[in-house]
Amino acid sequence: MAGIDPLVSTAWLAERLDDPQVRIVDATLPLVGQPGHGRDSYVAGHIPGAVFFDINAIADTTTDLPHMLPGAEDFAREAGALGLARDATVVVYDAHGIYSAPRVWWTLRAMGYPNVFVLDGGLKKWRAEGRPLEVAAATPARATVEPRFEPSFVKDLDQVAEILKSGSAQVVDARSAGRFRGQAPEPRASLRSGHMPGALNLPFDQVVNADGTLKSAEDLAPVFGHVDLGRPIVTTCGSGVTASVLALALARLGRFDVAVYDGSWTEWGGRADTAVVAGT
Repeated sequence: MAGIDPLVSTAWLAERLDDPQVRIVDATLPLVGQPGHGRDSYVAGHIPGAVFFDINAIADTTTDLPHMLPGAEDFAREAGALGLARDATVVVYDAHGIYSAPRVWWTLRAMGYPNVFVLDGGLKKWRAEGRPLEVAAATPARATVEPRFEPSFVKDLDQVAEILKSGSAQVVDARSAGRFRGQAPEPRASLRSGHMPGALNLPFDQVVNADGTLKSAEDLAPVFGHVDLGRPIVTTCGSGVTASVLALALARLGRFDVAVYDGSWTEWGGRADTAVVAGT
């Protein structure tokens, strides 16, 4: 996929609102620690034709970890109900700009969707430009979706522990520097503070512009200056959401093969048998 940008512009999408091959997905999730539900934003106004993807509901319900990837069959059923045919071009956005949409971009790719993009600047930019909105929920025609799963995009706790031990890949943590160093509390109760031994830190907000758009490839390159782009990379964060922002940024730099540690710090920092380092 070298040379393909994983994002599309608001102008590009505005020209294709009536294209039957384009499916639009609202993937809004409240910021960590904020009340409400992503659907609140969707109901208040969304891009015409968009369906709402509930990150917390389309998830593995057998674990108490938040919004973990569901099984391939469960996902295919839910995606089919949203009308997300595999041959469609899927454009995902969220209300914040670039925050939770990359999580669904990554999820769809992990579930075998070949043509998935994130709307650069999301609903924030769309609204600022005065583009059309609607409040009525979309009623898509059900699509037949065969289950697929691409395991290379996902890492679990045991795999990450082995990676840290062997040094076979770089683990890049998208949490804030304060949380990474154990100097700021975790927003989720009962989690230890600090980071995985050997992990690198790159707070996700460093790859996003003030207007909610993703930084250009030219501007991203120095941000990732401490990461070897020629070696395997696994991203992590608090619960696998902003880790996906880093994965999206790395895709803009040509690295479409980045894996996300799904359980992230909610799993790692919530256990007593995992190593945690505080400080730099």
